[in-house]
Amino acid sequence: MIKQPKNIPIVWQKAEDVKSDLKKLVVKVGLTWIDLNRIYCLRSKHSTARAYARIWGMSRIWQETLNIPACYCIEVISEKYDKLSKIKQNEVLLHELAHIPKNFSGALIPHTRRKKGSFHDKLRNFLNTYKNVKES
Repeated sequence: MIKQPKNIPIVWQKAEDVKSDLKKLVVKVGLTWIDLNRIYCLRSKHSTARAYARIWGMSRIWQETLNIPACYCIEVISEKYDKLSKIKQNEVLLHELAHIPKNFSGALIPHTRRKKGSFHDKLRNFLNTYKNVKES
């Protein structure tokens, strides 16, 4: 892997293509609690993150301070995400959507929940639904 020089700043751009893909996925998988009007999509360049994408939530203190509703930002890391096949990109986006709780509060569900309804169970259900609907 080629390391980015540390002095190159990260650049973010709106990612309308990602937003369009999200819209299709939300409908296809039946994620009725996802309010797409409050999800923003960005593509970053020059990030040294190991991830393909990240989700950022608007915590309650910011919602109260700025007098705005809960919202989320999904950031795709251009150097990694853009090289993926369309199917893998959709799987990455479903992974990020799995972090959003059903109450759409601005909080994020962590990977490490160990009870019924864990993050990984939720993600597995999303992926199975996506694959089954895609094939039919």
